Amino acid sequence: MTKVFDSPRDLIGQEGTRFGPTEWLIIDQVRVNGFADVTGDHQWIHVDTERAKTGPFGTTIAHGYLTMSLVNHFLPELVEVCGFSHAVNVGADRLRFLSPVPVGSRIRATGEVVSVEEVKGGIQSVVRVVIEIEGSDRPALSVDTISRYFPE
Repeated sequence: MTKVFDSPRDLIGQEGTRFGPTEWLIIDQVRVNGFADVTGDHQWIHVDTERAKTGPFGTTIAHGYLTMSLVNHFLPELVEVCGFSHAVNVGADRLRFLSPVPVGSRIRATGEVVSVEEVKGGIQSVVRVVIEIEGSDRPALSVDTISRYFPE
């Protein structure tokens, strides 16, 4: 269930608050191939299903950066901040690719507020997002997302 904050200021003091998990999302070959086309990364471990059967993972795997980009898919399921005129993604810290995501896997995310601070004209939050793979002991990735909200 999505955690809703009525304003960016309501994030202050919420360090340690956890969100999620989200709904599961299947990583299929169509999505992986589309990402390869957009980025130009057609390495065989991602797109050559026949060759990948005898490769190190036994199947094709999602690009690490595809998995990272899906953080943007999951964040609105984890947390919603209302009451601002605009917001910007400032960046990401501590990105770690922890396990490959085999094609056909289902992934989902959890989140946690790491820090919140007032910055010039707004509120900046760091939310750690962890993407897990169904049936795996290790997550696919962990990343600290940095967002800046400018109140109305």
